[in-house]
Amino acid sequence: MNFELSEEQQMARASVREFAENEIAPRAREYDEAEKFPREQIDGLAELGLLGMIIPEEYGGAGFDTVSYALALEEIARADASVAVIVSVTNSVCCYPILSFGTEEQKQKYLVPLAKGEMLGAFCLSEPQAGSDATNQKTRALEDGDFYVLNGTKSWVTNGGAAGVYLVMAVTGETEGKKEITAFLVDGDAAGLKVSSVEHKLGQRASQTTEMSFTDVKVPKENVLGGVGGGMKVAFNSLDNGRIGIAALSVGIAQAALEEATRYAKDRVAFGRPIAEFQAIQHKLADMSAETEAARLLTLRAAAMKDAGARNVGAFSSMAKLFASENANRVCAEAIQIHGGNGYSRHYNVEKYYRDARITTIYEGTSEIQRLVISRAILKD
Repeated sequence: MNFELSEEQQMARASVREFAENEIAPRAREYDEAEKFPREQIDGLAELGLLGMIIPEEYGGAGFDTVSYALALEEIARADASVAVIVSVTNSVCCYPILSFGTEEQKQKYLVPLAKGEMLGAFCLSEPQAGSDATNQKTRALEDGDFYVLNGTKSWVTNGGAAGVYLVMAVTGETEGKKEITAFLVDGDAAGLKVSSVEHKLGQRASQTTEMSFTDVKVPKENVLGGVGGGMKVAFNSLDNGRIGIAALSVGIAQAALEEATRYAKDRVAFGRPIAEFQAIQHKLADMSAETEAARLLTLRAAAMKDAGARNVGAFSSMAKLFASENANRVCAEAIQIHGGNGYSRHYNVEKYYRDARITTIYEGTSEIQRLVISRAILKD
């Protein structure tokens, strides 16, 4: 097994790291405290082709493989997880499903401008009563001539209010008591679509997360993605890809916290010497480093399996997301512990990393859901 990155993968990581360190990291604290959407940084990433990283060049994307995509997201998250999740959602759960399930007309109308960074995408699956129970959808889409008319509410929509297109799951009927769920591409300026509330979050505060309401929103039938009744196939396929993105994002947060804790341990003096010389601190740093490297390798394995078209990539995506997200929470907690009381202050970045990490075990499938996915894959074989 070859663990060496290709020249192209190394170049992709290096170019993203340079941009992230120079353009994203210096403003991360300011944007977090103000809950300010990082428009300049997103525009800069768009110029680099990173809003369509995994999209082929023929559709305006950068043509990255999934490994390069994971490496790039890690670097962005190392600078600011808020920016990383904006990029991840547009790539993984908006661009990718259009590439996978879209007609050529849909690709030209939506995928090309998304990949070029001319607009952002959003993913609308969760509802007030449909989180982990994703099939418990209440949003309805009723046929009306050449259109479907959507009514309902979607929760926890990343890029809500900022997106140019929304991938929306809605109930179109029932078959033998089971809901028929269909995926729709809804224009961001569609009449009847509005932000009903903006979430004020614990972490990743510079990314905009909203509740979206759909009131008699008319969507042309040609905007059905993946066929009538194919909505959950579109959703779950998208989430398999998205979980690799969230795993990479989690590795980036953990890496940032590890580096911050290491610097602090070298500089902080207690009992007449740097605390890095104390074995208790050394052991913490050793565990943090080893577990973060393990999370990185598991994430890159899932990415490599996706590139290879492996059959069981879904289970490995869940493994990567589960381990990397829970590791990020552990590493950030230990980074605060190494900082002592200073780690609880906003004068130090570790408290932000801790807040940013917390959501990673929840969004795009909780840790509990990941364990279900993994266990079912084990028992099926």
